[in-house]
Amino acid sequence: MTEKYRTVKKKAVLRLSFTALFAALIASGAFIAFPPFPYSPVPVVLQNFFVLLSGLALGPVQGSAAVILYLAAGTLGAPVFAGGSGGIVRLAGPTGGFLFGYLLSAFTAGITAGTPRAGKKTPPWRVAAAVFLGLLAAYIPGVARLKFALGGPWTDALLAGFVPFIPGDIIKGIMAALVAPRLRRAAARYLDA
Repeated sequence: MTEKYRTVKKKAVLRLSFTALFAALIASGAFIAFPPFPYSPVPVVLQNFFVLLSGLALGPVQGSAAVILYLAAGTLGAPVFAGGSGGIVRLAGPTGGFLFGYLLSAFTAGITAGTPRAGKKTPPWRVAAAVFLGLLAAYIPGVARLKFALGGPWTDALLAGFVPFIPGDIIKGIMAALVAPRLRRAAARYLDA
């Protein structure tokens, strides 16, 4: 076994480990949840924070892979969706669009920030743009699915699934922007081929 082969094998194991770690973090966010607002079926969760970090820290491909792993576990019945629920029924429910939005969020944040590279710093403006676009991306399928589930106008869907979450998302976005540079350096150190 050559040294190059061992290095490639080690990087592959580390990639899988980081992907699984972020999938587990996203799942843990399901248990850090608050009841929904009285007029909304959408709970307040910490999952979107970890989804955003997966894209920022791992890049678009691996960050999305972490979300896919999380969604697959939830679809198969693992209690990893908000409130400790699971199953394919949740994907088809009124909040299912947000679950698909998580995939779009991680990919958007990752593609905007770029894949972390050893010795290459990401400018703060780019991290900020990745945070903003990543958070916004989750709402596109989420609010669209909510609109059709509620059967009302777009304003009702926006008031139930977007507007009340803005203050919390601002706080999560600031925290993600502060943590992301250090996570990106660690990911690049271990994962950059």
